Amino acid sequence: TARVRSAIWAMSRRAPRVQDRPGFMLHATAWRETSLIVQTFSRDHGCVAMVAKGAKRPYSVLRPVLSAFQPLLLSWTGNGEVKTLTRAEIAGIRPLTGTALMSAWYMNELLLRLLPREDAHPLLFDAYDMALQQLSNGTRAAGALRRFEWTLLRETGYGVDEDAPDFEDPVIEPALRRDLRERLAEILAGRPLSTRRVLMDLQRI
Repeated sequence: TARVRSAIWAMSRRAPRVQDRPGFMLHATAWRETSLIVQTFSRDHGCVAMVAKGAKRPYSVLRPVLSAFQPLLLSWTGNGEVKTLTRAEIAGIRPLTGTALMSAWYMNELLLRLLPREDAHPLLFDAYDMALQQLSNGTRAAGALRRFEWTLLRETGYGVDEDAPDFEDPVIEPALRRDLRERLAEILAGRPLSTRRVLMDLQRI
């Protein structure tokens, strides 16, 4: 009947809802007077752009939650390229300072530059999460950063078919770091990272 067809059409047009997915906020920019456009990295959905309505208001529940590098549980809705963030909850605390903070921004910029929208990469998400954990613990995070870079290249189609190296082997780490950075520089030719100025600091990690 016409009523049934109308109901089916309405259901097909209804915006999908995603609930409590693990993710991180990579970047945020102001939108209108009280809101933000946030670029997020979700384990199950990849990079997702969302509008956080009212997040700039002093008493917004989103304002103290939306912080870079902190594990979150994210909920959103929408069919378009930019979704609507409906809820965000803190799922852990990762204190980062100094060189560790620079390293984390470096990873965020690589994700924003190289990953397509809404393309899930669970292995890369786990490598990113592991790197943040080690950076926040104040431990030497060279292995975790190399694993992140290697996994990023592999997941985006720029890797090689060889097996993963031993990322914790200090003997091969300098050569591995140089190789990974050279590959990334080739991919980003003509589009230098804004975090380029901190790469010399990263060489000592």
